Amino acid sequence: MILELDKAEFSKCRSLINDQGQLEAIAVVEKINPGRIFVDNVEHPTSGIIWLGNNDGFIFFGNEQNEGFKKDLNHFVNHVIAPEAKKIRLKWFEAIGNHEKWNKTIENVFKHRKLGKWNQKVYTIRQDQHQGSNEPVIEQGYNVIKISNTLLDNTVNAITNIEFIQSKILEFWPSTKDFLSNGIGYCAIFQDEVVNVCFSGFVANHVHCIDIETLEAHRGKKLAQITAYKFVTECLENKMIPYWDCMEMNKPSVAVAEKIGLINTFNYVGYEFPIEY
Repeated sequence: MILELDKAEFSKCRSLINDQGQLEAIAVVEKINPGRIFVDNVEHPTSGIIWLGNNDGFIFFGNEQNEGFKKDLNHFVNHVIAPEAKKIRLKWFEAIGNHEKWNKTIENVFKHRKLGKWNQKVYTIRQDQHQGSNEPVIEQGYNVIKISNTLLDNTVNAITNIEFIQSKILEFWPSTKDFLSNGIGYCAIFQDEVVNVCFSGFVANHVHCIDIETLEAHRGKKLAQITAYKFVTECLENKMIPYWDCMEMNKPSVAVAEKIGLINTFNYVGYEFPIEY
């Protein structure tokens, strides 16, 4: 049986996490970012699944050859995950292996489902790898500022859509206060409206996973490139590592990562199938 692990016991899984794998897994296990963990044995786990707190996937970790765990996976998805997913209208189960040996296991266990897959690319850079690049020029009328407590409080209603940036942060963090204590970020402003945001979605071991979004009406103006440049520059100045995780098919995202000097560090495969309520 696959059981949920109490948050106070997350440390039991730390040795099972691949340090060369997804940053998100480390961030949840170390209780920096929210998430849930389900394991084969709550006393001595050997295999498990991390449900990311922003509902952006399930990361499989530990022993991929655990026969009892594999046998219970479909029942777990149907009777534990599906009812929870229905409450939040989550329609897809996105499965990611914390190490590549999980790929074959995921393919075999869920082969009877409508299983699709995609390739994911991870970019990072350290200070000693940085070649330097010119700061992108911003179009007239736009202004880039650092995300701060003053901005998020918006006490004088200086920003007309402050809920956009607040809701983005709360997808990843329990509160904006938690974000400000652990992460960094920048946003682009146009006529008192936040039109782009680039911030630390997950954080662990001085590595900051970038989440970025530009409102549709303002895309094509290099705002993502500009705020990401600011983000990466601050990381490198403070001995932190920026971490950019995007789909290989997302050509604009790949282009931004490469234009600001990030290096493709590793790739992995993601799988998905529709959740049947």
